[in-house]
Amino acid sequence: MTAETARTATVEGVWDLTVATPIGRIKAAVTFREEDEALVGVASGAGEDVPLRDITVDGAQVTWKQSVTRPLRLNLAFTVHVEGDTLEGTSRAGRLPASKVTGTRRTTPARVAE
Repeated sequence: MTAETARTATVEGVWDLTVATPIGRIKAAVTFREEDEALVGVASGAGEDVPLRDITVDGAQVTWKQSVTRPLRLNLAFTVHVEGDTLEGTSRAGRLPASKVTGTRRTTPARVAE
């Protein structure tokens, strides 16, 4: 592994997020995967699945945008710092104050040899 590779966040997988908003804590799952040499994603929570837009990875920082309709109709912009299987950062909805975001990557059980 090169030094450059070590500084680049690996975000593929399913992440369980908690967003601490002024109206309470919101739980969501975010899935990132490689598709046609690009990173794509979807967020699931509050009874809806929404695509992620403008996903960028710059070292350990990952940013993306998404729109939600529940509990309110909002356009959200996330900026998080990934370290291993944890992340921390913020989510911002327009002029509203930033909300703290924390998350952990789900681990998949090891496959049993047949």
